[in-house]
Amino acid sequence: MIFKIRKILNKKNRSKIVCLTAYSKNTAKILDRYCDIILVGDSMANVLYGHKNTSKITLNTIAQHTQSVKKGIQKSLLIVDMPKGSYPNKKIAKKNAKLLIKLTKCDGVKVESNNKNFNIISELVNSQIPVMGHIGYTPQFKKKFKVEGNTKKKAEKLLKEARLIEKAGAFSIVLECLTPKAAKAITNDLDIPTIGIGSSLNCDGQILVTDDMLGMSGFYPKFVKRYAYLNTNIEKAVKKYSSEVKKSKFPTNKNFFNES
Repeated sequence: MIFKIRKILNKKNRSKIVCLTAYSKNTAKILDRYCDIILVGDSMANVLYGHKNTSKITLNTIAQHTQSVKKGIQKSLLIVDMPKGSYPNKKIAKKNAKLLIKLTKCDGVKVESNNKNFNIISELVNSQIPVMGHIGYTPQFKKKFKVEGNTKKKAEKLLKEARLIEKAGAFSIVLECLTPKAAKAITNDLDIPTIGIGSSLNCDGQILVTDDMLGMSGFYPKFVKRYAYLNTNIEKAVKKYSSEVKKSKFPTNKNFFNES
């Protein structure tokens, strides 16, 4: 775990950090070849379970998916989102984070900042639990999806928040939907890596929800680039399968076992 964290820290100002989300072994096995960090995100609430936000996903659900993802990983750093409500104070946060690591053998957890819970990050880090921070648009605490840091005062507030997260001991920090100027200021100021999502090239790395970038989720804000259109490919395959079944073209002799 310590070696993997050190490897990420050493990429600061040297090479870009590649991150994506995964919720299953099969996906993780592919991502592991190309990613530095794989995140089991609470975004599964929207992507897999059809919820309107991330607030309804539970610790047990996150743990079950992480157990699957872990089986597909050999080299990547495996980070898990602490779901909403699982870290209201230091005691409960510590208990739940330790449970996640015990159940999943993950390498660390991600905690969204509400600009108040720096002591929770410190508590986890002091308990030998690596923490990734998260500022800007934080879905667990903010209802409105908008650009963050678009005035000098707001950008300075975000920089202060990022500094406090670093001081608390986080090994990296996600910057979500920050202006390029704010992202650059924070990235240049911190000694720990920044991972951007919708926050420009001015970050040490990038993360996207895998289902978004593969054209599977139906959620495509401006910051998401679709690298594939799997929804179309899957529909074509299912349509062909349906047609062949109805026309008795599938299965053929080569698709079933011969009698001995």
